[in-house]
Amino acid sequence: MFLVSSREMLHKAQLGGYAVPAFNIHNLETAQVVVETAAEMQTPVILAGTPGTFSYAGTDYLIGICKEAAKRYHMPIALHLDHHESYSDIQKKVEAGIKSAMIDGSHLSFDKNIDLVRKVVQFCHRWDCSVEAELGRLGGQEDDLIVDEKDAMYTDPDAAVEFIKATGIDSLAIAIGTAHGLYKEKPCLDFDRLGIIRGKTDVPLVLHGASDVPDEDVRRCIELGITKVNVATELKIAFSDAVKSYFIENPGANDPRHYIIPGKEAMKKVVQDKIRVCGSEGKL
Repeated sequence: MFLVSSREMLHKAQLGGYAVPAFNIHNLETAQVVVETAAEMQTPVILAGTPGTFSYAGTDYLIGICKEAAKRYHMPIALHLDHHESYSDIQKKVEAGIKSAMIDGSHLSFDKNIDLVRKVVQFCHRWDCSVEAELGRLGGQEDDLIVDEKDAMYTDPDAAVEFIKATGIDSLAIAIGTAHGLYKEKPCLDFDRLGIIRGKTDVPLVLHGASDVPDEDVRRCIELGITKVNVATELKIAFSDAVKSYFIENPGANDPRHYIIPGKEAMKKVVQDKIRVCGSEGKL
């Protein structure tokens, strides 16, 4: 098996009424957790990496790890460029073998966002790479990107129709009240807005900032048409907290083959839970 675009798996999810989980990874161990769990639960899966993750781990290393994982478990894997803002950066990574990309021009004006996204789509589609874009803007922090609450904007349904038509994107990330990171209080999601956007558009819709969102709210979003759910912060917290606890209990520990295991086990529980919430178990 090999790396694939997310196009087919998202369309299948759209028809089936479930969502494909997209988990942010950072290295060998986090990729192992996600793919092993996905294989066990027979779910389609997207492994996502921000620009910071690719800089940290190396594009070639991440591609190699994901290709070997696909081969080991005989399953297609989409390695996804999450929140990339540079056309040239996406170009290099797609030419290296990545088949799924998000171009984030949400910080630009509507017209400039369209121009950037259209350029990325025209390039990526020549390489059989699916393209996700974002309209509206989520608050919070994703990697090195910080958006103040006052700068967050909800997605306008009519603008979404125009945006999709003008760019030719394969999927659209929308802003309906979620945020990157954890929440200070329970998020108030605009389900009505989501329903209107779904009724006016036909491309798969993406929910960013799903960490810490109550399960029932995520399920409601999926019922209303979300077909990709992004999870990042909860994975990092589970992994790091378990490793910290291990060192507290074993202050003399120094072997990563030992102290990393609790982190992987804790992260796996989160991955399992999110797959069940997405309703994607057994859909591979």
